[in-house]
Amino acid sequence: MFALFENPRLRGGIHAEEHKSETSPLSIVTDFPIPKKLYIPVQQHVGKPAEPVVKVGEKVLKGQLLAYSQGTISAPVHAPTSGVIADVKDFPAPHPSALPIRTVVIESDGKEQWAELIVPADPFQLEPEEICQRVGAAGVVGLGGAVFPSAVKLSLGRKNKIHTLLINAGECEPYLTCDDRLMQERAEQIVAGIRLMLRGMDAPKAMVGIEDNKPEAFAAMQTAARDFSNIVVAQVPTRYPMGWDRQMLRYLTGQEIPADGRATDIGVVVHNVATAFAVYQAICLGQPLISRVVTVSGAAVAKPRNVEVPIGTLMSEVLAFCGLEKSKMARLVMGGPMMGDALPIAEVPVVKACNGILALSHADIDEPAIQPCIRCSSCVTACPVGLLPLEMASRIKANQLDSAVDLGLKDCISCGSCSYVCPSNIPLVHYFKFASGELVKRQQAEHKAEQTKRLVEDRNNRMERARLEAEAEALRAQEARAARLAAAQQAQAAPAEETV
Repeated sequence: MFALFENPRLRGGIHAEEHKSETSPLSIVTDFPIPKKLYIPVQQHVGKPAEPVVKVGEKVLKGQLLAYSQGTISAPVHAPTSGVIADVKDFPAPHPSALPIRTVVIESDGKEQWAELIVPADPFQLEPEEICQRVGAAGVVGLGGAVFPSAVKLSLGRKNKIHTLLINAGECEPYLTCDDRLMQERAEQIVAGIRLMLRGMDAPKAMVGIEDNKPEAFAAMQTAARDFSNIVVAQVPTRYPMGWDRQMLRYLTGQEIPADGRATDIGVVVHNVATAFAVYQAICLGQPLISRVVTVSGAAVAKPRNVEVPIGTLMSEVLAFCGLEKSKMARLVMGGPMMGDALPIAEVPVVKACNGILALSHADIDEPAIQPCIRCSSCVTACPVGLLPLEMASRIKANQLDSAVDLGLKDCISCGSCSYVCPSNIPLVHYFKFASGELVKRQQAEHKAEQTKRLVEDRNNRMERARLEAEAEALRAQEARAARLAAAQQAQAAPAEETV
């Protein structure tokens, strides 16, 4: 199931069942029918939600701005098709909670009429600042799942004097092959996007890391990059979670990101390979991010494939397009089975973060009974961070969260490798997710208590200032009265003296 590698740059990880062969040989489906309605959330990124600029009844064109970004850490959203704004309302989000989020609803007109697109004469002569501005205006975010605004990372890269752009093309999650197919079919455009990102960051070189189970994608990317000596395309071992940026960076460069630091601390910026393609579209074609390639797979899907889907399409419609067998579906997952989100309903929109829609059967999610730990240390060997999963779980079960933090709980990436290899079927990662949630609650409670304390102190200070000001005012009034009385007495005494 897993084994130690002699290469010291490769730590932990597992060989999970891939389930990629169902979709990796098939070309991307690009003729997905435009839905009658699209549901575009204004929060599809890290940071502040975008602010809608359209009104109900307004006609919009494909690519037109629907909501503008607020602040530095934010991203706009655009119309995936032409039509009419049917509503701006709260709608269930693609999240395990399915809580409602502000959403722009477009009723498509079927015309696919584009808004005016601004394309530079020579994209590769643009100034770095303009590249960042165009990427930001196009709503490009990290498409590997982090959805951090890409323009911000490009700007930070320039400010931090980055020497390497790392393009993460690991795609280590089982089932997912959307990046694989993207590289096979659109390698030249991806390389163009990488060149633009290098220029936007003013960085000298780029490295593309591709797992060695994607030979066709590796060959296509090597061919596309052959004329650019500053772009190195490299293979990395197929081992989950190689797609974790720290793991890939350590393997390719030998550098280690500080525990509490970022890749920029060691002169590296990491972007997903699909993000590079989105940058190409934004700069060379003038197109905002309004669609993405999604892997649709799982035992309950009759025709698994990679589909280019307009942002805002309901997942239920994508599943129906791929032949969902509802009677077989036991769990719906957005993303991969290891780190993806289990969704309670399928009537939620495809968003920028959605790289996979998995309809898993009961056999796929069968969870055997939990047995006592046999102290085999498999979880320790599998952990890519180098933690002690069983010891952390023991502390968490004993409600010793601080002790679990001391053992590295905050460094856990919730990849699930420890749970996957455990012969006793102990759901270790569930303990860590629970504990992380409890830590967040505790931090929120502490923050609230601190805010309350500050408010009470501010109130007491205001009351004390008011009391002192009142006392001072009373003293001034008393002194004024005394002065007036003294003046009056002096005035009365003056005539008497004159009479004498």
